[in-house]
Amino acid sequence: MKRIATLVLFVCFSVIALAATAPQPKQPVDYVSPNIGSIGQLLTPTIPYVQYPYGMARLAPITTPGITDRYLADKIYGFPAGPAQLMVSTGAIGTRAEDYASDFDHDFETSTPYYYAADLLTWNIKAEFTATPHSAYYRFTFPASAHAHLSLIEGRHAELAVVSDRAVEGSEQVAISEIGPTSKETRAYFYAEFSKPFASRQTWQQGSLSQSATQSGDNIGFVADNATNEGEQIDVRVGFSYISAEQARKSLTQEIPAFAFDRVKAGTRAVWNHTLGGIATVGGTESQRTIFYTALYRSLGRMTDITEGGKYFSGYDHAVHDAEGHDFYTDDGLWDTYRSLHPLQMLLDARRQQDMARSYLRMYEQGGWLPSFPSVAGSRAVMIGHHAASFLLDLYAKGYRDFDVDEAYAAMRKSATQATMLPWSKAPLTDLDRVYFDKGFFPALAWGEKETEPAVTRERRQAVSVTLENSYDDWCVAQLAKALGKQADADYFTKLAHNYSNVFNPEIGFMAPKSADGNWVPHFDPKLGGGQGGRDYTTEVDSWLYTFSVQHDPAGLIQLMGGRDAFNAKLDRLFVEQYGESKYAFLSQYPDGTGLVGLYAQGNEPSFHIPYMYDFSGQPWKAQRRVRQLMDVWYTNDTHGIPGDDDGGATSSWYVFSAIGFYPECPGSPVYEIGSPIFEKSVIRLGDGKLFTILAHRVSAQNKYIQSALLNGKPLNKPWIRHADIANGGTLVLEMASKPNYKWASAPEDAPPSMSDPVR
Repeated sequence: MKRIATLVLFVCFSVIALAATAPQPKQPVDYVSPNIGSIGQLLTPTIPYVQYPYGMARLAPITTPGITDRYLADKIYGFPAGPAQLMVSTGAIGTRAEDYASDFDHDFETSTPYYYAADLLTWNIKAEFTATPHSAYYRFTFPASAHAHLSLIEGRHAELAVVSDRAVEGSEQVAISEIGPTSKETRAYFYAEFSKPFASRQTWQQGSLSQSATQSGDNIGFVADNATNEGEQIDVRVGFSYISAEQARKSLTQEIPAFAFDRVKAGTRAVWNHTLGGIATVGGTESQRTIFYTALYRSLGRMTDITEGGKYFSGYDHAVHDAEGHDFYTDDGLWDTYRSLHPLQMLLDARRQQDMARSYLRMYEQGGWLPSFPSVAGSRAVMIGHHAASFLLDLYAKGYRDFDVDEAYAAMRKSATQATMLPWSKAPLTDLDRVYFDKGFFPALAWGEKETEPAVTRERRQAVSVTLENSYDDWCVAQLAKALGKQADADYFTKLAHNYSNVFNPEIGFMAPKSADGNWVPHFDPKLGGGQGGRDYTTEVDSWLYTFSVQHDPAGLIQLMGGRDAFNAKLDRLFVEQYGESKYAFLSQYPDGTGLVGLYAQGNEPSFHIPYMYDFSGQPWKAQRRVRQLMDVWYTNDTHGIPGDDDGGATSSWYVFSAIGFYPECPGSPVYEIGSPIFEKSVIRLGDGKLFTILAHRVSAQNKYIQSALLNGKPLNKPWIRHADIANGGTLVLEMASKPNYKWASAPEDAPPSMSDPVR
């Protein structure tokens, strides 16, 4: 009996021991692989940032200058410390970044959203860091050394001061912008505190070392010298600010009050895990889940919240303002982000999006215009369109209105009527803009005509794309005008919203350029016309893609093309049409046109809505097939895993939406078009705590086709759902199989709403 009791006790302890050592289920944050996409398909790779969601401290190793594919860089030159560059070494003291650079190896690296670690092989030092909203926290593990160094390096128009035997502060000019008749600078500040007092320290300017406690000018720096024991750790906490070094110190003290690296790291991990848990998923492969949660992580990095202690610095009037309880956000690129990044963020946290809308209106008040690409230093003239109209309308249309809607409309209207449409330009209205208003299209140069408009930049006119994208923006203005009872404005902007039809050439079946006299530009090639990037006529991609750039009126586009059959034939051909002389020559002309399937380019934003246009043309099974193909082919779990420039999460946000089964084909219209989910179950945790669940029964790689659907228990025979269906909470059930159901959601009356076919 005693032996049996002993055996039972042994078995119990063994079970407990096994349970303690058994691998724990992965949480959302554990799936994130920040190095996905860190080798670019052709242009810009991703960056493995450590940061809080939307945080101001955005940290990644500073690698070898000139090697654009970061993953292939051979050295780490330092780490961000606000405007300064922090680095450690055990070599000779130097005054250049390359003096402190170290070899590193990705096989000895850990990269997550909340924590990074790498071995600095040259110096035998382990570097680790984590982040809080306004601060960085570094931990360095040194070998035994008589001379262990910690350095801070700054660049242009910088200031630096050693303020104690363990603290350094400073600032650097990050930008100059024109404010009225004068130029004003934007400065970034830092306050760095070290866990070990400096045994000795020096500063330098332009290569000359000094014992001075302060330096100012270009190419300045600081270096501390200490003896270290084997395995000794020195921590560095750094606060960031755009207001002052004192504010950087305050933020640091509030967010990291003590040297406790593991506690800060755990806190940032918990924040990311909760945020990524805003979409819970069941099913899919390990690789798909890694791709998905990495894409979601990349979709939550911008805009950047630069509110500090209840205040914020504005690059639009170069003043510090009280935030008045609403955080101030900047760093956006609406040409990229209006399409799916902002709509995704809106689903997960509508309150934050409304603060972003308030931020845009503050920029309008302080700078006079709604920006399209705001930065901390002010507005940048980048890309085309006035897509703040889309962002603001989308919030309003989906019922989120905690911002001054009347002011928003006034700002949208001002951009639509008084700001030039010229690409990459802040010029006042030109004669080219007036052609758009008076004749209904933005004019291209006639064949052989030389440019005469001085406001045209080196980005050229991009006339077809400008017409199409401003037609969409004008539709956005018209919708808000109608909602606010401004009928005359609604009629006027609705007329402009039809301007897209004026650049459709029925003789060739493509959107095509017209010169100011109203004649089609002869010899136009919709595949290869327009020179580098197509920029005489289009933006970064060709007319094959821009012919489908009518997000607000697919029904009208279908009519222009001669009906559903003709439209579907053209759309089918887009995905198989080849490149002309060669793929090499094509990508040489269109380097942004990566992620190719035929001439469809998943690596460039104007493509994103196009697969979902099959939902409008009676063939939703083709949307299901193409969306799956694009996810499978162009989003992978490796360093090449993004189809093109991620543009701050814009490309990743397409994947997040598509993976859970729907997509906002036309932001500003409060509906979503249905595709083909890859997960058996996805649960969206909305900002108010409600849940929306998507169930895909029997889903698999082959079972990609929807057979039938239920929305909250009622049959759904249309390939779209309203935002209210999601916002109110509920369940969408999709029955999946390996063959298309050609009857499901394919009748004309089942199509999503368009401008030419109002909401039913």
